Amino acid sequence: MIENGKLKKHDTFTIKDLSDEFDITPRTLRHYEDQGLISPERIGQTRVYHHADRVRLAWILRGKRVGFSLTEIGEMLDLYDIGDERETQRNVTLTRCEERINALKAQKEDIDATIAELNEFCGLLDNLEYCRDTQKWIEPSTGKPPNPPHST
Repeated sequence: MIENGKLKKHDTFTIKDLSDEFDITPRTLRHYEDQGLISPERIGQTRVYHHADRVRLAWILRGKRVGFSLTEIGEMLDLYDIGDERETQRNVTLTRCEERINALKAQKEDIDATIAELNEFCGLLDNLEYCRDTQKWIEPSTGKPPNPPHST
């Protein structure tokens, strides 16, 4: 629970406490519960979240922010309690993070190449002049229509 801008240490949290703290909807919390990612205690109809649920929620949200699917997040979370001091969880998570970094770097290279191509195309289009005699767009430097782009 957040009080006066600081996290207060509690043994339990309500759905509203966690929703407010993490700026998510109660529906999102219930969805994560339906997916088996968190398991709050039930007291009657009331969900009671413990510190471990809060930690798992923080992990889930970070995983979502960096692009992991809920399935991948669940697989990593499931490694928490296998009894090896979380070594397997650490190694698997590290490997998956490195794979994600490499995939994002490749996407970035593709995006950068696309941006460069679009900038070149915009420059070409921006510099064309309309020739009333031929009723065509031409390159001012050559007086001819632009060359079609080269395919690679």
